[in-house]
Amino acid sequence: MLRLKGGGGGARLVSDAEYGLRHIPTSIKAGLTFALDLDLVDYPAPEWAAVVILSGPEKIELQSSPFGDLHRFAEPPAVTADWAPGLYAFTLRVLSNGDVLEIEAGQLKVSQDLASVDGALDPRSHAQRMLDAIEAVLERRATLDQESYTIGGRSLVRTPIGELKSLRESYRREVQKLSGDGKARRLLGRRVSVRFGR
Repeated sequence: MLRLKGGGGGARLVSDAEYGLRHIPTSIKAGLTFALDLDLVDYPAPEWAAVVILSGPEKIELQSSPFGDLHRFAEPPAVTADWAPGLYAFTLRVLSNGDVLEIEAGQLKVSQDLASVDGALDPRSHAQRMLDAIEAVLERRATLDQESYTIGGRSLVRTPIGELKSLRESYRREVQKLSGDGKARRLLGRRVSVRFGR
């Protein structure tokens, strides 16, 4: 579907993807039912078939079934439980009479099925693990004044404290970005702040 973007003399027709609308979610949880109905107005079922191809830790191909003029994707938990977790590139395509068109492309994350985890699982993001490690090093180093020393003829060099502090701030920002940290979140590209009271 084409939409009008911009205003005044700079308005133009753009695709849903260029307009900023996503059809495919940014994440999928393995081991859960995957259900998605797509209303592709310009490519209705059953005249068009839709397919989603994921390529990452493994290749996954999802075929839609017509549901009225919608494209219905449905995979049971027994199927999604076998999907390898990780980052995937995806393409959403429609097919009809030999034509193949790409509607959307991007990345999505398949999260691990928690029911399949044996033992402990560290749910922290990479950024949070790095931030925790850097802060632990800084706490231990607070009492040490040397950045290099020699023991038995072997020289050891530590990362300078200033560099560790810089890395800590970088990872703090990334962790805050991932967690939202209670700050206003973007809605359709705009920051919305709300205040209650008199």
